[in-house]
Amino acid sequence: MEDAKPEHIEAIENLNSIDIDLIEINPFQPRKEFDEDGLNELAGSIKKLGIIQPITVRETNNGKYQLITGERRVRASKIAGLDKLPAFIRTADDQGMLEMALVENIQREDLNAIEIAISYHRLIEECKLTQEDLSERVGKKRATISNYLRLLKLPAEIQLGIRERKISMGHARALINIENAKSQLTIFQRIINENLSVREVENIVRNFSEQPEKATKVAQKIASLPEEYVQLQNHLANFFNSTVEFKRTSKGSGKIIIPFKSDEELERILAIFDNFKA
Repeated sequence: MEDAKPEHIEAIENLNSIDIDLIEINPFQPRKEFDEDGLNELAGSIKKLGIIQPITVRETNNGKYQLITGERRVRASKIAGLDKLPAFIRTADDQGMLEMALVENIQREDLNAIEIAISYHRLIEECKLTQEDLSERVGKKRATISNYLRLLKLPAEIQLGIRERKISMGHARALINIENAKSQLTIFQRIINENLSVREVENIVRNFSEQPEKATKVAQKIASLPEEYVQLQNHLANFFNSTVEFKRTSKGSGKIIIPFKSDEELERILAIFDNFKA
């Protein structure tokens, strides 16, 4: 005969309904910030539909239950005024808890790229996983995991920009290819100030990689151009799918330069001009 469950647990098929006051927050939760508006929206949904996805907990020595996954649901349920929550009770050591929490966290759709990168890093460092192990755990290619981990090498200002979604993962991946942090920050500021596309940033980075000293001087000159010239330059760069350089004197005269790397690329650019004659 099975042992009777404590009064604060009510069996629901293979789930358990646990008093919400007995649930303690997981100290290994990688997510530290929760959007208040999002929590209120979830609380409204819980009032109407209840908890769709049960939380996961482990029982502690003091008769309480430590959260493994589902902190956002717990927080929203408290706002909604629930007394009990459906839960799976699992047995896990601290490392197992950390791994489960991190893996579940990575699967969320609303994480920014830095949060994902930090979770990958913690799984590798704290759970002693190889990138191959991690690839199997989260169902991602090793190259994808490697790209996220490389984001953590970017300057803190750029990482913050990724967190705040000022730049995209595509922008960040382009910036990674520049070794000099000052150059990375210069282009980062241009992305924000000029609303550069990922393709535009890739073109700029390509110049840095091929001719770093020349590209740095070009970037400095571009930064001093009037806004209307910067917009025109970006427009032409997109149109020709190539880097476009503006040289302008203080009196307003100057040159528009479209560099090319091969005869084939020159022919491609000339063909664009020829189309205007047709």
